[in-house]
Amino acid sequence: MSTPQVRARDAALPGAVAVLVVLELATLDMDGRLAAGLVLVLACAVLVPRRRWPLVTGTVAGILCSLAPWAGPAMDEVATPILILAVASYSLARWIEDYRGLAGVGVTLLCLSVDYATVDLRAHNVSDAVFLLALLLPPYVFGRITKRLADYGRLLEREQDLVRREAIRDERDRIARELHDVIAHSVSAMVVQVAAAQDLVRTDPARAEEMLGRVADTGRQALAETGRLLHVIRDTEDELGLTPTPGLRDLDTLVEDFREQGLAVDLVLDAPDDLPVAVDVSAYRIVREALTNAQRYAPDRSVQVEVLTTSSGLTVRTVNRTDGGSGLGSGLGLRGLAERIELLGGTLRHGATGDGRYELVATLPGTRELV
Repeated sequence: MSTPQVRARDAALPGAVAVLVVLELATLDMDGRLAAGLVLVLACAVLVPRRRWPLVTGTVAGILCSLAPWAGPAMDEVATPILILAVASYSLARWIEDYRGLAGVGVTLLCLSVDYATVDLRAHNVSDAVFLLALLLPPYVFGRITKRLADYGRLLEREQDLVRREAIRDERDRIARELHDVIAHSVSAMVVQVAAAQDLVRTDPARAEEMLGRVADTGRQALAETGRLLHVIRDTEDELGLTPTPGLRDLDTLVEDFREQGLAVDLVLDAPDDLPVAVDVSAYRIVREALTNAQRYAPDRSVQVEVLTTSSGLTVRTVNRTDGGSGLGSGLGLRGLAERIELLGGTLRHGATGDGRYELVATLPGTRELV
């Protein structure tokens, strides 16, 4: 853990306590108040770099507070030293990793006990010891609790960041696997079409030329997919691509599965059959994620799904009711979709619409953009 740097705002709390010290002593008419004020203000100044050197500053501030009665004011005549001791004890717990701060608390407690035994001439009993412990221990315990909570918060943030990174990496792996299938399919189709064109080049040149044109189109699309493959982490598993890649052709089956689970799905599907495989698969993934979220969080367990062809490509839009109190989960599924859609050159927006509905709209480029 790096050592905290001294910041300007670290002087705010000690400065406020120093002002209270001056105001309190100014209202008292007693000998030695000037010297006591200087000692207590110095104790406040020492606490400014408490985050960087907590053990030294906390201990020195406690010792300086114990010197104030030697300057004149009795221990029961001023109250502001209590605030200084509280800040010092808290710092000994909050800004030290282990329990070394207890040594500083012990030194402060010893110095205050010496004050009771030498300077304070009142009769003393066990209640004075309880009072000293009550001055120092509660701020120390509160400081340890605050430190534990802060450490836990930082650990949680790191874990969430790791989970987000893992989700993005997994999504990239899936994209790489699917694009591998796309390229394998394109190359296979080109080989078959070229072989057929070779057979026709002498007997039917027009037909052969048409087939070679298709080979060129397939090759351009394969090149576009290869470029996108460079943006993802290649998955070395499942190199043969034996698992069938889902697409919009499987959307009816997907919807029926969710309907059997109790989700009312209103589906409007108007998409061409010749979509690039990457777009086809991504549209399927988007609908599946939206149906999953609606099944979990829609209060009426219903959702409207539209997959429509537009001038710019393909648009996937889903709408479901929301009561405003339902959780939205970790959001990792949507982050993965956003990564996928961004790599394809599309856009994704989602959120509450203000009229009790949750809307997701994804736009994906069409064939012209991908070829």
